[in-house]
Amino acid sequence: MKSDSTARTIAVGAIGNVLEWYDFAIYGYFAAAIGRAFFPREDPVAQVLAAFGIFAVGFLMRPVGGALIGHIGDKFGRRAALTFSVAAMAIPTFLVGALPGYEVLGVAAPILLTLLRMVQGLSVGGEYTTSIVFMVERAPPGRRGFIGAMAGCGAVGGILLGSATGTLLAETMSAEALEAWGWRVPFLIGLLVGLAGFLLRRHVQEAPKAHKAAGSPLLETVRNHGPLLARLAALSVFNSVGFYLMFVYIVSWLQLVDGMAPARALGINTISMAALLPLMVAMGWATDRFGRKLVMLGAVVFGFVGALPFFWLMHHVDPALVLLGQMGFVLAVGTFVGTQPAIMVEAAPVAVRCTAIALGYNVTLGIVGGLSPLVATWLVSRTGNDYSPAFMIMVAAAISFVALLAFKETYRAPLETS
Repeated sequence: MKSDSTARTIAVGAIGNVLEWYDFAIYGYFAAAIGRAFFPREDPVAQVLAAFGIFAVGFLMRPVGGALIGHIGDKFGRRAALTFSVAAMAIPTFLVGALPGYEVLGVAAPILLTLLRMVQGLSVGGEYTTSIVFMVERAPPGRRGFIGAMAGCGAVGGILLGSATGTLLAETMSAEALEAWGWRVPFLIGLLVGLAGFLLRRHVQEAPKAHKAAGSPLLETVRNHGPLLARLAALSVFNSVGFYLMFVYIVSWLQLVDGMAPARALGINTISMAALLPLMVAMGWATDRFGRKLVMLGAVVFGFVGALPFFWLMHHVDPALVLLGQMGFVLAVGTFVGTQPAIMVEAAPVAVRCTAIALGYNVTLGIVGGLSPLVATWLVSRTGNDYSPAFMIMVAAAISFVALLAFKETYRAPLETS
């Protein structure tokens, strides 16, 4: 494939990921307002718990979505899977913004919200993993780590866009207006965002048909690649816990624990996520020169050692110290997230690549990642220890460290694509 064609394919893949993850991420950033809109008026902690509970339900659908969309990707082609996944996100996102709250619908409001989040979780379950397969398979020789990092940047860019949107609304609207209806705006425009992604994906050139699975990719993966699924799942634990605690849950943590204003919490988070992007690209480039495992092992060790000191910095009233602490997590988690796509694609056989990565990755992201904000909120409230999330990150780092030892170094090996 020509270099200009490769560049266009990568750009379209990354843009589609941005659009998809913008839709999904804005829920996490407006969890407190959603909790007050869709649940009975109880204490603030209970409402946030309820909102993040539905956030977790959406994540629990990820393995199902991964199996479905992974099957489409291995059986019918990567483009078909990506087009389906972005289309399945747009309508539920719009409906979340239009759905009346508890005061209008009563108990039906949280039930309908849960169903919409389940559909979104189904879509996200195959979007990210299929996009990294799509892009890494088309990477020039010696640049798979770099291109894989760019795929990851698409996801981070989407979440960054959600954070920036939240910051803009918080800065330009009164607290009363934001609480009453302002939080709905990003969801309503999600329909247009999703439509743009759908149109972009439809015009991407499909790869040759030789890579498509002959039988059922799901059955073949489960029967013949169990150890690979276990390695992929364990590898993804640090990504799951670290990313969703430090760049989704942390906005609520800063408000509940530090008493920080929503606009400032979102602003700090937006700056931190912006710093993720160049770091991820740089680390992906580094893995093409020095190997995947060396860089990733360094990231999990740094995350383990730094978890408590970084949270200690963030538990201050000075925004500069809060930002410094989160930048520590940017370095650890960003390095890991940026380098993970290439090693996963290189480890999976081509005929079941979409399915195997989608299942291994999404089982962890769905269960561990989806439940992490809920568990962190509960632990802080239950134990009174504001540093409870740090211990969660340390455990996750240890698990992924052990998993990495079981992976072969593949950065110089040719990638099977047919």
